[in-house]
Amino acid sequence: MTRLSQYFLPTVKEAPADAEAISHKLLVRAGLARQLGSGLWTYLPAGWRVHRKVEQIVREELDAIGAQEMLMPVLQPAELWRTSGRYAIEELFKLKDRKGADMVLAMTHEEAVTWHVAREIRSYRDLPKILYHFQVKERDEPRPRAGVLRTREFIMKDSYTFDRDAEGLDHGYELHVNAYDRIFDRCGLEWYRVESDVGMMGGLGAHEYMAPCAAGENDVALSGAGYAANVEIASAAPQPVDGLPEPLDAPEPVETPGATTIEQVAGLLGVPHGALIKAMPMIVDGRGPVLVLLRGDHRLNEIKLRNFLGAEARPADEEEIRASFGTVAGFIGPVGARVEVVADEALRGLRGLVAGGNEPDVHLRGVDPGRDFDPAWADVRCVEAGDTCPHGGTIRIEPAIEVGNIFKLGTRYSEPLGATYLDEQGVERPIWMGSYGIGPARILAAAVEQRADEAGVSWPRPIAPFDVELVGLGKPGEPAREAAERLYEELRREGLDVLYDDRDASPGEKFADAELLGCPLRLTVGRKALDAGEVEAQVRRGRERRSLPLEGAAAAAAELWRSLD
Repeated sequence: MTRLSQYFLPTVKEAPADAEAISHKLLVRAGLARQLGSGLWTYLPAGWRVHRKVEQIVREELDAIGAQEMLMPVLQPAELWRTSGRYAIEELFKLKDRKGADMVLAMTHEEAVTWHVAREIRSYRDLPKILYHFQVKERDEPRPRAGVLRTREFIMKDSYTFDRDAEGLDHGYELHVNAYDRIFDRCGLEWYRVESDVGMMGGLGAHEYMAPCAAGENDVALSGAGYAANVEIASAAPQPVDGLPEPLDAPEPVETPGATTIEQVAGLLGVPHGALIKAMPMIVDGRGPVLVLLRGDHRLNEIKLRNFLGAEARPADEEEIRASFGTVAGFIGPVGARVEVVADEALRGLRGLVAGGNEPDVHLRGVDPGRDFDPAWADVRCVEAGDTCPHGGTIRIEPAIEVGNIFKLGTRYSEPLGATYLDEQGVERPIWMGSYGIGPARILAAAVEQRADEAGVSWPRPIAPFDVELVGLGKPGEPAREAAERLYEELRREGLDVLYDDRDASPGEKFADAELLGCPLRLTVGRKALDAGEVEAQVRRGRERRSLPLEGAAAAAAELWRSLD
């Protein structure tokens, strides 16, 4: 019997001082989780029940598409990661065993699963396969934050598809799209599936599942026309610049003493920010200096720039600006630049712009991209709210929590790790792979973020720690207590998971804790209701109250519970 007098549910009135996210505050206050160290969290019994319910939904939907569950170790030989080219990742925990062998604590399991498949799969007859597991991951996160959202240790579901070719990969990918859609619907989340960057995973393409909420660490670009993409890769037509200067036959220098920022130059010359060319001197790994140009009212998207260049880039320092770009910071421009120039597409076709003059206190006006300098063109800016998506809709930007991701890996891991098969003609070919992750803790936190109110958590019915919280107000030996005990047994026979608050505490304390924990339905048995032959019911979401007849209350409560979302 789950009696609150014996259950480990240490609720507290005050949230941690460093808590900003709603989920961080409420998971601690409701007794669901506790922090052991920076980025290290313990799930207490009620919190773990939620986590396990999420896991079970994921497991059921993956089993339904033919996936097979297994388990791989967290501790792995470093050689696997060297072979895949990912050993240098800064967030990867690295260590040595007592014999001095290099080991890692896995942050994901592409290397391990590919190693196994390389040794077991031989023929096209062995494909396709879908394998998955739930396992602890370790990540040397530089700035753990937001409670369980950004941690150093967490549990992930990883699944992997193995196919003969790109067509097979597309089929496995679509199976996961459909399974993931059902998972997030069943978990009661509001969510978007958005295009995303492949990042450190590599491969041919990716999508993320995003749950919108204020605590989200990602921004999503959305439109009413159905466009959805992580801002890391989102593309859109920019808003036009109002008030562009008249174009000139050739650039003309203009004195701009001490004006080194977009705001200063625009104010001095009386032009809008979008009439300026923002010049960003960058040093690209293995490539050297590159001058990146944006419209003055736009921001650089570092992910897009990295993908275009095929390498990481960083801002040049003052000495590098002098030595490699031949000028000083604040007055850099593309006209006469002696380094490679990359210009954002939003500058294409504009005329009469203002750019740095490549000498102190001087800018050029009347600059036309394409006439006065010939750049490489690329989409390297961040989309902005109000831009127009490729489908014609107006872009809005929303913060969101990433709760899942899916990647078309292609042969990114099978080739270096030797995962091949023999086709019908006996020719050896690389296996095509997909990788698909879900974070149960992120689903849990997103549910709290999206549905909490001023009183506490309000769980979606499928993942709540308990279906019903039964509050008994009578003392031992009183009729109300005896009625509560009988109702508890009847609710269990109806198949409901019940938390029974039998504590010797005030009604106010019991009600406050019940609302803080957020089970979908609360039933209260007290003297007044009992005298009226009733049981009080409160639906947690919306906090609607109603009365159920004492006779048959368990069946009526079960029917009410099944009607909740």
